[in-house]
Amino acid sequence: MSNNQLEKNEASTLKIPPSSVPAFEKHFSVRELAGSWGLSERTIRRIFAGAAGVICWERNESRSKRAYKTMRIPESVAQRLYRKLGRAS
Repeated sequence: MSNNQLEKNEASTLKIPPSSVPAFEKHFSVRELAGSWGLSERTIRRIFAGAAGVICWERNESRSKRAYKTMRIPESVAQRLYRKLGRAS
């Protein structure tokens, strides 16, 4: 089997996941949402803290290094909480 045929066969069997799968949808950083919503990064962190679907990476503080917390917020979660906040006001 030639390389060209192999590439065609591999390409035909590869499936691109739908964008409705949470792992493949757009994920926003705290800074991106804060800028687009006109809120501070601290407020965005408080809104999304503990929300289902938000991805958080944390490193605890040690004697020589400060703690870090990185959040990525899926577009579906941002839309859900935006609608919820809009109804609350």
